[in-house]
Amino acid sequence: MFTFIRFVHSLSKICGVISTALIASAVLVTTQMVIVRYLFKMSTVWQTEYVIFSLAAATFIGAPYVLMKKGHVNVDLIPYYLNQKGKNILALVAAVLSLLFLVVLLYSSIQLTSHAWVKNLRTPTIWSFPLWKVYMFLPIGMGITVLQYLADIFSVIYKYEKMEKN
Repeated sequence: MFTFIRFVHSLSKICGVISTALIASAVLVTTQMVIVRYLFKMSTVWQTEYVIFSLAAATFIGAPYVLMKKGHVNVDLIPYYLNQKGKNILALVAAVLSLLFLVVLLYSSIQLTSHAWVKNLRTPTIWSFPLWKVYMFLPIGMGITVLQYLADIFSVIYKYEKMEKN
């Protein structure tokens, strides 16, 4: 079980690095776009779409890392008044409900991506970028986020059992 948790944490860290690289590339492309448009008075073709798509991809790919680091917004009012066992139960309920939502989102995103692949859908711009390349970040990110939730659930269960044995 610990091997699975360590593997998922490593995968989530890789996702964090990829997400950071996507954000950095979006910043560089935005800078390039501004220079090309305003300094050289030339038009841009692919830059706006690239920035939008890379930031969306960074959001989806970065989700497992944020979950692993507990970087999402928490409301700690109820856990504040609970003992450790209550906190663990609440954490498990929240994780299982979130996991169910993500499984549905993962399934839907796989359908969306495969539809874009089969139909060869493209953006309606001059760049005509294949949409499956954009959509694929959603099932990848959600799939790894599902694994991260499973690792979190196993971590809580293990800590809970460890406390009961002592």
